[in-house]
Amino acid sequence: MKRTALRNPLLLLLTAAIWGAAFVAQSVGMDYVGPFTFNFARCIIGGIVLLPCIALLDRQKKREGRQPSADLVRGGVCCGAALFVASTLQQIGIQYTTVGKAGFITAMYIILVPVFGIFLKKKVGARIWLCVLLAAAGLYLLCMTEGFTIGGGDFLVLLCAAAFAVHILVIDYFSPRADGVRMSCIQFFVCGLLSGVGMLLFETPSLGAIWQARLPIGYAGVLSCGVAYTLQIVAQKGMDPTVASLILSLESVFSVLFGWLLLGQSLAMRELSGCGLMFAAIILAQLPDRKRRKPSPDGR
Repeated sequence: MKRTALRNPLLLLLTAAIWGAAFVAQSVGMDYVGPFTFNFARCIIGGIVLLPCIALLDRQKKREGRQPSADLVRGGVCCGAALFVASTLQQIGIQYTTVGKAGFITAMYIILVPVFGIFLKKKVGARIWLCVLLAAAGLYLLCMTEGFTIGGGDFLVLLCAAAFAVHILVIDYFSPRADGVRMSCIQFFVCGLLSGVGMLLFETPSLGAIWQARLPIGYAGVLSCGVAYTLQIVAQKGMDPTVASLILSLESVFSVLFGWLLLGQSLAMRELSGCGLMFAAIILAQLPDRKRRKPSPDGR
């Protein structure tokens, strides 16, 4: 049990690291293709990458006589729709705002998740609320280097944060009821299909432009979608959605760290302080609650 409790946060931490590096891929990819085309290509790639994995897992399931969950398709469609809304708003909004503002506003899902959870009758303790406030303060120090104003792009990214909060809560509901890898695969094809409709309606895609963006699309499709979103679904099973959102919000920290390591961008004391606050929030959220243990039937 302890091994599982440690594994899930580590998987979410890996997810945040992959997403942090994906900010670079998304930014570069937008130099060649539009937001709908980028999301269409990466989601289709993400779904295709998972097909061999599902085939191997199905062999194992047939030997064990397991049957797919009845909520599998419904969960995949709901997750895919939420992911489509969130990723589309992010890709469009980031064109009209600064990267710092986009990173901060997107990660505001760490506050929106417990707020939305209240309406779903999910209890959030005082310690978790403290962690949320610490993480939000850390994100502000990390990402906000200019005066905070709300423009059109900022508002779109704020809506994106709300959609990502819904996505996390949808996963929280369906992940215990369905196979995570299959549900992830379905969500990518649903998101890709919806993005494809937007691509045909609002953009003029070309194979040449997609080929030019092959590296960022490949990273976003294979790692950010195929690996990271699947890890999110698998790791969120049995976890508090607010704690999960806190760990996932470290993608902003990793994006800064990757910029420092790979692009030579320096970290100011303000940004280092923001990283420290976020890590403190994550550690505090993972500390076990002090509860009196009930004696077991054998007296231990």
